[in-house]
Amino acid sequence: MPTVTANNLQIEYQSFGSDTAPVILLIMGLGAQLSRWNIELCDALVARGYRVLRFDNRDCGLSSKLDEAGVPDIGRALRSGAPLDAPYSLEDMAADCVGLLDALGIKAAHVVGASMGGAIAQIVAARYPERSLSLTSIMSTSSHPDLPPPTSDAAQALLAPLPAARDRASLVEDAIRRQLAVASPEYPSCPDRLRSQFVEEHERSFHPRGVTRQLAAFLASGDRRALLATIKIPTLVLHGADDPLIPLACGEDVAAHIPGAELRVIDGMAHDFPLALTDVFADAIAAVASRSQR
Repeated sequence: MPTVTANNLQIEYQSFGSDTAPVILLIMGLGAQLSRWNIELCDALVARGYRVLRFDNRDCGLSSKLDEAGVPDIGRALRSGAPLDAPYSLEDMAADCVGLLDALGIKAAHVVGASMGGAIAQIVAARYPERSLSLTSIMSTSSHPDLPPPTSDAAQALLAPLPAARDRASLVEDAIRRQLAVASPEYPSCPDRLRSQFVEEHERSFHPRGVTRQLAAFLASGDRRALLATIKIPTLVLHGADDPLIPLACGEDVAAHIPGAELRVIDGMAHDFPLALTDVFADAIAAVASRSQR
């Protein structure tokens, strides 16, 4: 896969479709490598006339790792209520996205983000309006403190320590358990495919310290409601009705604070991208992209 220098980091990315087609930039969530944007969705968006970019966020996959920044003690901050000292911010990660566009000579893109990536996409749309053609915020939040938290099972899946055994088999089983805790109840994943996905991800990159730094950036990001109110491009907020990690009320809040935003709720969807919903996702993203006036 190709790599570019963006925002003083090495960013690993993949491009699908014609270089002359309008660009959809896919921004993935916490600790998730670019492959979490499954190839079926990428192909479906290409079939609808778009060039698709997916990439590894900083501290993830094959992009630059920031180990020199240290590892924040998130648990202590949460227990004490003290401010969380994050080594970098979601604003920095949004700048990485724009840096990737710069490195590839892309003037503007349709910005699509999932979970933490949705929060980053919101920041790109608000801070870089000239680079953003449309916004699709998927299973994300405004991070307002009054919004409901994850369920206890989902929080455990997110925050539980890694298993004591750090061999590949144990880590893959742990990743599968965490994924199933937030998976869509009406659209179960193929067990063999799920296992294969996590084996491939583990072999490509295993970097838990980066996940901790990304989580610190997300938790320290603060309420974005005022920032959301400045977004003027066509916006879709896509959320699962059964999301246990970022509850539906969080997506509703995002849509309520972006002028003219469309909210689409998918029954039976939780906090993942079921293959059965590939065309639903692709049609929704393409529909909001088609409303762009640029």
